[in-house]
Amino acid sequence: MNELHPQPSADEPAPAARLAAFAAALADETRAAICMTLLEGRAWTAGELARITAVAPSTVSGHLTRLLDAGICVTERQGRHSYVRIADAATARLVDELASYAIPDRDAAHAVPVVAAPDPLARARTCYDHFAGRFGMAVTDAMERRGLLRTEGVFELTEDGRAWCAEAGVGLAHEGRRPLASSCLDWTERRRHLGGVTGARLCAHALHEEWVVRPAGGGRALEVTGAGERAFGYLLGITPEAWS
Repeated sequence: MNELHPQPSADEPAPAARLAAFAAALADETRAAICMTLLEGRAWTAGELARITAVAPSTVSGHLTRLLDAGICVTERQGRHSYVRIADAATARLVDELASYAIPDRDAAHAVPVVAAPDPLARARTCYDHFAGRFGMAVTDAMERRGLLRTEGVFELTEDGRAWCAEAGVGLAHEGRRPLASSCLDWTERRRHLGGVTGARLCAHALHEEWVVRPAGGGRALEVTGAGERAFGYLLGITPEAWS
């Protein structure tokens, strides 16, 4: 056997066949429109994608099956709904590059407006015991930009992230089998925000320090105080514009 070009096993498709199958999954206008929609980084339900692409729900279901089977998209369950998103950053980059090649004057990912949840829930709230809404995404994005959190695939707190938590006064004592960092699909932003022990402890610390407070009426909504604006500005470099 040629060691430089090993032959695929009987059960494994040849590389050319795999490439052809991947390309075929994109070779449809509706599936291309779905991918263009998902390039913004948000997740959508099948029903929403049917409305966006102006095709019947049953038609979208068949197209999504092709994209899921090809590994271009994956699904995530949140509550009663199942959401579809691009599988990972590498796949998103590949689809984005193909779109840019095919559309030379294209300078940005296809943008589709999200149906906003009523404020203040869309602005800042708790999701179980961690931050969500625009504020939760602002914290997650800032931690990723600063190298404190890896968000490719499974969320992972970096060594710099552990040091940052210590500096911020966020204790990371182990909580049984709960992961140190995990991702949770945000139902208003349709992106993944920080959960796990780190997300929960950061939220609890912020509530204790009154960086965030709950409004008088109670519920899951949060208000970021002046002290919180200063603290998160110092610790993560984010300003109220990121979540207002």
